[in-house]
Amino acid sequence: MQNTNMPPLMYGTAWKKEHTADLVEMAIMSGFRGIDTACQPKHYNEAGVGEALERLAAHGILREELFLQTKFTPLSGQDPARIPYDPNAPLEMQVAQSFEASKRNLRTEYVDSLVLHSPLFPYAHLQKVWEAMEGIYHSGGALRLGISNCYDLELLKRLYANTQIKPAVVQNRFYAESGYDIELRAWCESMNITYQSFWSLTANPHILGSKTVFALGRKYDKTEAQIFYRYLCHKGIVPLIGSTSKQHIDEDLAIFTFELEANEIMDISSLLEA
Repeated sequence: MQNTNMPPLMYGTAWKKEHTADLVEMAIMSGFRGIDTACQPKHYNEAGVGEALERLAAHGILREELFLQTKFTPLSGQDPARIPYDPNAPLEMQVAQSFEASKRNLRTEYVDSLVLHSPLFPYAHLQKVWEAMEGIYHSGGALRLGISNCYDLELLKRLYANTQIKPAVVQNRFYAESGYDIELRAWCESMNITYQSFWSLTANPHILGSKTVFALGRKYDKTEAQIFYRYLCHKGIVPLIGSTSKQHIDEDLAIFTFELEANEIMDISSLLEA
């Protein structure tokens, strides 16, 4: 029985290198149920995630209980020395080869979410790649499709309008330079698209260090990171969390032991608009 629901937190596996399998195993054994990876050897050890999945099955945690998300990374995002598909092949073949590599790496026949790692230009190339991803969806290889690093709302609307299988996920860096995607997030919410955030802590030391977040940490006896992650969840955002210590992983999972009040959520939101 497949669990198709996206959990409220995703464990991010970028830059884990040779520690990927151990860290994914620890995160899932601790309580995470979502894993984010990519077929991009430059930044991800996708096969390490597959090794962790095999270990977890031995612990009785089956693949079907987990939400697994991977990405097709266009040529511009790949290390020229380690491209996981034929760079000279047509775009649709690159997508197919990348997904076959992902299935081998992850030791699975399907993923819960297949994400395009970044838009392609010109738009015709983006359309062609998306249609190839739709083919994977129709074959049962992916249960939903999404796009990452898409900060242009008009581009996202165009993609949504021109595709048969609509984007169900947008995964973006959560930072001031994009205005925290306030308009884009509102549109995603209206279209029932899940917004995932990454770099949520790294890009926001000014928020974590604010008097507002500090005071809330004191009130709830939680760390600044816990307060901010809880805020994101209250806003319907699914944060990617890449903690590498058991303590931080346990703290991440403990954010659902409390709720922020409506005025406190507004106070943090005001920090994003400053």
